[in-house]
Amino acid sequence: MTIHGKSGRPSRRVRLEEIAARCGVSVSTASRALSGAVGVRDELRSKIIEMAKSMNYVIPASVAGRKVILAASSVAMVDSARSQFTYHVLDGLNERARLLGVELVTRPVSTSDDEIALLRESEHDNSVAGCLFLTLDDSAVLTLTAGFSKPIVLINGDDPSMRHSSVTPCNRSAAMLAAQHLIGLGHRRILFLMRRGRRTIERRYEGWRDALIASGAAGFDDLVVEVQDWLPELACEVVKERVAARGLDFTAVLTAGDSLAFGAIAGIQEAGYSVPGDVSVVGIDDLPLAAFCNPPLTAMHIPMREIGSAALSLLLDDMAHSMLPPRRVELACHLVLRQSTAPARAGADIHHTAP
Repeated sequence: MTIHGKSGRPSRRVRLEEIAARCGVSVSTASRALSGAVGVRDELRSKIIEMAKSMNYVIPASVAGRKVILAASSVAMVDSARSQFTYHVLDGLNERARLLGVELVTRPVSTSDDEIALLRESEHDNSVAGCLFLTLDDSAVLTLTAGFSKPIVLINGDDPSMRHSSVTPCNRSAAMLAAQHLIGLGHRRILFLMRRGRRTIERRYEGWRDALIASGAAGFDDLVVEVQDWLPELACEVVKERVAARGLDFTAVLTAGDSLAFGAIAGIQEAGYSVPGDVSVVGIDDLPLAAFCNPPLTAMHIPMREIGSAALSLLLDDMAHSMLPPRRVELACHLVLRQSTAPARAGADIHHTAP
C-alpha cells in the first residue's frame, strides 16, 4: 500500500480513505468494493479497483463471505466476565469484520486438545480464511500451530519465537510513561502491583523498572508486590498488609491493570491514608470505570478497540501476501490525567518501618 516516487522508492503508505475520497464514496463502500463484498454496483466497483491500482494500493484477497475463527483463551474468557478490556477489543474486531463482510466465529480454547481440534477443523474448511488467538500466551500451545497452512494472528499476546504475527499495546512504554509521570511529580518510592504469568504483563514490569533506573533510583526490588489474581479485593488486602508490616514506605502505586488500581485505592484508604494526599495511584488500561472511582483514576489508555481492528487487518495482509514474514505490531498508549495523582509530599517517602 505504497505510492512510489520518481526514483521508484516507496514514499508513503496509501490509505483506504484516500481512495474513497478520490472516488467520491464512503470508506465502507471502498472497502466492500475491494474485498468483493456484495452491495456495490459493478461500474462503481471497477472504478474503485482501478483507482486503487493506479495508486499502487495492494488489493487484499477477497474475504467476503468467508469465516475467521476467533480462538479465545481461558484467560480472555475470564477477563471478559470480569472487566471491559476484552469487550472493547472484541467490539473493534467485530466492527472491522462487519465492514469487510467477514463472519467471525468465536471458539473457546482452554487446552492443547482444544487447539488441535480447532486447527484440524479449520485446515480442512475452505470457508475459513484464518485464525485469531485472543490473549493466548502459552508457548506449548503455540508450538502446535507449526505447519498450519492458514494465517494466524495473536491478539493481546505475542509469540517469542516470532512464528506468528501479533498485535498488542506497547506495554513496556506504557508503564514507563506512567512511572515517569509519577517521577515528574516528585515520587521516588513507587510501588508496582502486578500478577505475574503473562509476557505482556512482564513488559509492563520492565517499563516501570526502566523509568526508575533512568531516574537514578536504586534498591527498588522491594517495591514489587504480587497478587494471585486480578481482583480488586486481593489488591486491597496486599496493600493493607504492606502498610501494616512496613508503614507507609511508598508515596505512589503503579498497577499493571486498572482492576488492581481500584483495589489499591481502597486499601490505602482503609489503612487510614488518602489518595492522592498521601499516596498517588496510576493504573494501566483506562477502563470506563476508571473515571467513576473515588477519586477518579489517572491511567494509561490502552487502545483496546484499535487492537481488535488492527489484528483483523494484519490477518488480511497475511492472506494477500503469503511471503510476508510474521510481524509484531505494538500500538502506542497515552496518559489520561484524573484526580488520583498529586505531587509527593516532601520527605514522605523516608518515614517507614524496617521489614
